[in-house]
Amino acid sequence: MNLQLVHTLNEHVDLLYGSRPLFRYVYRPHTDPCESPKPYLHPVNTLGGNTVTIFRPHDHLWHHGIAMTSAHLDIVDPGDEHAAAENFWGGPTYVREQGYVQLDNNGRIEHLAWDGMQCDDQNAVLKESLFWIAHNNHTWLAELREISIGEINTAESYWCLDFSTTLTNIAAQKLVFGSPTTAGRPLAGYGGLFWRGPRSFLGGRILAAGGLEGPDVMGKAAPWLAFTGQHDGAAPTGAAPASTLLFLDQPGNLRYPTKWFVRNEPYGCVSLAFAFDEVYVLEPGQAFTQRYRIVIADGAWSRERIEAFLHR
Repeated sequence: MNLQLVHTLNEHVDLLYGSRPLFRYVYRPHTDPCESPKPYLHPVNTLGGNTVTIFRPHDHLWHHGIAMTSAHLDIVDPGDEHAAAENFWGGPTYVREQGYVQLDNNGRIEHLAWDGMQCDDQNAVLKESLFWIAHNNHTWLAELREISIGEINTAESYWCLDFSTTLTNIAAQKLVFGSPTTAGRPLAGYGGLFWRGPRSFLGGRILAAGGLEGPDVMGKAAPWLAFTGQHDGAAPTGAAPASTLLFLDQPGNLRYPTKWFVRNEPYGCVSLAFAFDEVYVLEPGQAFTQRYRIVIADGAWSRERIEAFLHR
């Protein structure tokens, strides 16, 4: 394995496998405050060179590749149905009985420090400290984040991105994680780790554990979900015209197996949504950790191939 990290100070970190770029991690974004600035991964590429993320699509400018975020986070009584949450997701906030409203409530997730940055021929690991800061500049959460490479398999043309986050409540009051669904909008439980696919992934194939398939997976609980999309043109390396992303929840995570927010119309996206339709209350000083793996593969993986991969 020949991995290389290239750090552009105060901007981003690139990971390359030989001459092939796997991802760029932008840890100091230059996005509008209404987009709830947050670190993100984009572009993310397959080993064959196909890009499987999009950044600031015109329909949702606050969709930034792969990012950890929360659409509804507040210091409120969970029983107060009319409270407007802090928005670390970006854009307008869903308000019960009003719909989406652009409020003065867009928070930000801010890089604080690098706790570790290691790379050798076998692995690459980024360890980072961050703050979640509300629009009034009060800091609510301290985050420890780790991004690493779990596996690279050139023979089968896939690699694995491992993402873990530990969130600690450093506010003086309870923090309540929710979603537009907990605020009253059905089947809109997005929040947590989120991926937005490229335009050409419109109408992509959705598979999930337990025989689940298609858009009906929305809001269902499953330990894994796969999304396969097509590319408009083959990458210069001659990669397959399709790519598959396999999202894996991990035992020990909150509410495992997760409920999924997933769409293939009017665009492709996936969120591992631990607060899909039920709020989660984090007490002052308390913390929780979420760990995920994303398999990024060239080609269209069948259910049989996914199951074989998971049972190796």
